[in-house]
Amino acid sequence: MESTNEGLKREIGVWGLSANIINIIVGAGIFVLPAIVAAGLGAASILAYLFCGILVILIMLCFAEAGSIVTSSGGAYAYIEAAFGRYAGFVTSALFIGSCVAADAAVANALVDLLARIFPVFAIPVIRILFFVVVFGLLAAINIRGVKRGIGLIKITTIAKLSPLLLLVIIGWADVSIDNLKWDTTPSITGIGQMALILFFAFQGGESALAVSGEVQHPQRTIPRAIFIAILGILTLYILIQTVAQGVLGSSLPAFSDAPLVEVAQHVFGPWGLAIMTAGAAVSMFGYMSGELLSMPRVLFGAARDKVIPFPLLARVHKKFATPYMAIAVYAGIGLSMAIFGGFRQLAIISGASILLVYMGVAFSVLRLRKISTRSKGAFRVPGGVVIPMISVLIILWFLSNLEKAELIGMSLFLMVLSLIFWVTNTVIKRKQR
Repeated sequence: MESTNEGLKREIGVWGLSANIINIIVGAGIFVLPAIVAAGLGAASILAYLFCGILVILIMLCFAEAGSIVTSSGGAYAYIEAAFGRYAGFVTSALFIGSCVAADAAVANALVDLLARIFPVFAIPVIRILFFVVVFGLLAAINIRGVKRGIGLIKITTIAKLSPLLLLVIIGWADVSIDNLKWDTTPSITGIGQMALILFFAFQGGESALAVSGEVQHPQRTIPRAIFIAILGILTLYILIQTVAQGVLGSSLPAFSDAPLVEVAQHVFGPWGLAIMTAGAAVSMFGYMSGELLSMPRVLFGAARDKVIPFPLLARVHKKFATPYMAIAVYAGIGLSMAIFGGFRQLAIISGASILLVYMGVAFSVLRLRKISTRSKGAFRVPGGVVIPMISVLIILWFLSNLEKAELIGMSLFLMVLSLIFWVTNTVIKRKQR
C-alpha cells in the first residue's frame, strides 16, 4: 500500500470516501427537516432542495479542484494553507476544529438524550459521563489502530443509517397521495431562498470528510468522483424523503415539527414505526461522530505538521498503525470534555458562520492554487475559468448576509481573538528560532 511523505498510508478508495462524506452529511437533521421546509413552502418544498442542491454542487466543485491539487491531509485547511500561507491556515484550522468539535459534543448529548427516552438510566449524570467516555474512547481506539479500520466502521454505519430511510421511501411510496403533492401556489424566490438557507446546513459535513485526503488512493481522481457520488446521492435521498413525507401526511406535515419522519413511519409501518426511526436516528448520530473522529484529527495533524500550530506532538505518526495517533487522542479528549461540561454551547453561535468562512476560503484558494501550483496529470479542473469559484463566493456572502446580527458579531470577535493568538505564538516562535 502506498505511503505518503507524511508517513500515512493511502487506503481509502472512491466508495470509502463517498461513504465518509455521506455519513457525516446525513445526520440527525433529515429526521426533522421535512416538517420545517413544508411549513415554509408546502408541497413545493422540492424547489428548495433543488435550489440548495445546485448551490452546494457549485461550492463542492471548488473542493473537488482544490482536493485534486493539494493531496495532503487536512482537507480545506490544507488547501487554504497551501494557497495563502500560515496565518490563513491557522485561522482556518481554528474555525474548522472549533466548529466541528462543538457539533460533535452537541450530537453526543443529543444521542444520550435520545437513549434516555427509552432507557431512563442514561439520564443519570454519572452514566451520561461514562457513556461519553466509552463512545469517544472506542472511536479513538478504532481510528488509532488504522485508517482501514476507521473507514470500515464508516461503511457499516453509513449502510445502517441509510437503511431505515431507504426502507421508508420504498415502502412508504405506496401510501403517497398525489393530491398531497399538488402545488396550491408557486412560492417566491425569496421564500425558496430562505428555506434553502436552512437546508444548506443539512448539506454541511463534506468539508470534514475530505480531511482524510492524505490517505486517499489516487486523490486526483478519487476525490472529485467521491464528492459527486456523495452529493448527488444525498440530494436524491433528501428529495425522495421530502416527497414521501409530503405525500403521506399532506398539509398536516408541518404540525409534526419535532419528529415528522416518526409520524410518517407510524403511518407506513404501524407500531414499529417509532422504534425503526428512533434506532435510525441513534445510528445516524453515532455514524456522524465516527466520521468526525476519523476525519477531523487530520486537520490538527496537518496544522502541526506545517508548524502552523506550535504543538509538534500532534504531528506524530504511529510506527505500527501509520495513523496520527496523538492528534486523534487529543481531538477525542477535547470532544469528550466539551460533551461532559457543555462548553459547546459557547461555540454554537458561530459554528455555522465559521464553516461558511472556510467554504469561502476554499473557493478563493482554487483561484490562487491555479497560479502557484504545478498541476498533476489527471487533476480535476472546474469548467468555466473563474466563473464557478466567484459564483461560490457570492453564494457564501449571501448566506452570511442572512445570519443573525449576534452570529456576525460573535464571528468577528472570534476572528480578532484568533488573529491575536497567531501574532503572539508567531512572535514567540520567531524569538526561539533566533
